[in-house]
Amino acid sequence: MTWLTLIVDTDAEHAEALSDALLERGALSVDLLDADADTPDEEAIFGEPGEPSPGLWRHNRVTALFDTDADVDGILQDTANGIGLATLPAHRIESLPDNDWVRLTQSQFEPIRISNRLWIVPSWHDPSDDAAINIALDPGLAFGTGSHPTTRLCLRWLDEHMQKGASVLDYGCGSGILAIAALKLGASSAVGVDLDPQAVTASLDNASANQVENASFYLPDSAPKGSYDLVIANILTNPLRMLAPLLANATKTGGQIVLSGILEAQATDIMRIYQQWFDFDEPVFEEGWSCLCGHKR
Repeated sequence: MTWLTLIVDTDAEHAEALSDALLERGALSVDLLDADADTPDEEAIFGEPGEPSPGLWRHNRVTALFDTDADVDGILQDTANGIGLATLPAHRIESLPDNDWVRLTQSQFEPIRISNRLWIVPSWHDPSDDAAINIALDPGLAFGTGSHPTTRLCLRWLDEHMQKGASVLDYGCGSGILAIAALKLGASSAVGVDLDPQAVTASLDNASANQVENASFYLPDSAPKGSYDLVIANILTNPLRMLAPLLANATKTGGQIVLSGILEAQATDIMRIYQQWFDFDEPVFEEGWSCLCGHKR
């Protein structure tokens, strides 16, 4: 079967209205992206809980999927009229052939080398290095596959500093990747906590797939109370601000905390908040993101 793909470039004022109207007129799916992606004009837009929406890009690309017999030109004309566009925006229509979408999606995820000895390996790949520490992990609903700079920063920190026999709290565990890595690198136990039930389920499944012991994952209200040798939180800046007393209390005196999910420009602010409990090493940066490590006094 072949589908039709409508690709429309429009401004921020009309992008969301156009997307909604195309869905109302029969689009099977609609995708909204930066039309300047992969160019010098690409815009990075970051939003966080509790902050106003950062809005859309200046130049937006709306991609809508239709059945092969749909009158896409007519639908676009009706849509443009309906949202008050005087002229049709720049657009094109392409055919999208049927494919083995599972295999195609899998082909986009290769093993990720984190360090000389640490790899993230999707289940459909053989390890690139059998002698390495290989974490079996497939892309899924929960955040954390090793592809994002914040996850890589945390994994490299664990690879370089994980102390054998340490107890670990992974707050905002996502896929469970950091807790699993900590155990594979010598931690004695790891507790993961996440607000999302799907993340807890994914973490349990991933821990089982990696055959790690002493891993447990919880929603916040059911998480065990206690303190840990290492607390690691790869989340976002606003939650890190709000959670500072909780995370500090969960870190043993003399223990360490690792914080990420922080834009480079926000690193000083986060360190200032946590410095009432921790002495920090120099921040580490990658692609505009930060990783902070502190030692509890």
